[in-house]
Amino acid sequence: MSGVRTSLPSRAQFEERLFGVLRRVVIAFLALITLLPFCYMLLLSVKPIDALLLNPGQLWVSAEDFTLSTYEEVLKPTSEGGQGFVHMLANSALVSLGAVVLTLLAAIPGAYAVSRLNFFGNRQVSVLFLAVYLFPATLLAVPLFVMFAKMGLQGSLVGLAIVYIAQTVPVSIYMMKNYFVTIPYSIEEAAALDGCTRLQTVRKVVLPLAAPSLMATGLYVFMIAWNEFLFALLFLAAQPEKWTVSLGLQQLANGVEVSKTVLMAGSVVLTIPVVGLFFAAERLLTEGLTSGADKS
Repeated sequence: MSGVRTSLPSRAQFEERLFGVLRRVVIAFLALITLLPFCYMLLLSVKPIDALLLNPGQLWVSAEDFTLSTYEEVLKPTSEGGQGFVHMLANSALVSLGAVVLTLLAAIPGAYAVSRLNFFGNRQVSVLFLAVYLFPATLLAVPLFVMFAKMGLQGSLVGLAIVYIAQTVPVSIYMMKNYFVTIPYSIEEAAALDGCTRLQTVRKVVLPLAAPSLMATGLYVFMIAWNEFLFALLFLAAQPEKWTVSLGLQQLANGVEVSKTVLMAGSVVLTIPVVGLFFAAERLLTEGLTSGADKS
């Protein structure tokens, strides 16, 4: 018995150390395969094309080769011989922020109703919301294009933002519903006793408590709208002045006269805003994504 008692702690310690090492190895591996392509892209974006052609595998940039002319070409207006990405960034920001606002306006009442109100098919509805999100976007592309063309919203940034909510509302409702159910109902009852209506309770009590979930959902919707290409191509292809940055990047990729270093600079310009938003809202994003699972 004494031998068994002394062996158990050593085995537990061994397993703890082993899993600790494996965890660090897995994290390091995931960080490597995630960061290495971005770092290489950033490296290529500050190289002249001549240096890249001479040594494409070089993983550093010498002081003589370092240049920001690629970013100047990407950001400069097309009237001055550039690619006009500043204007495209503004279009993407307008569409993405509009999609976030419209999605939250539609998803907040839906998520609250599914999480708080009792009606026939309550559980099935939340599952159907997620099932709708699983449909490929190509199934929605043609019907939405025809419908919006008849409404005169084809080629409109506002119309594109409205189109995105068909993709973002179902999963947004599912995400926020999982958070709303963790908010104690007694808080709403106390607000009702103080004379608040249902709408006032949602606005003054539920939404402030659900701020992490709103932040996480909003950032998720922003990333979808910022990087989306299919609907942007379908609705805006005929109007280059309204292109989003994803369309501009595709133009660079297909351009024969555009160097790959300029393409990498455009890719960095597309990526940086989302990465910056992610790190700025990292704490609220993490809390919003996990709180639905750990609150009682």
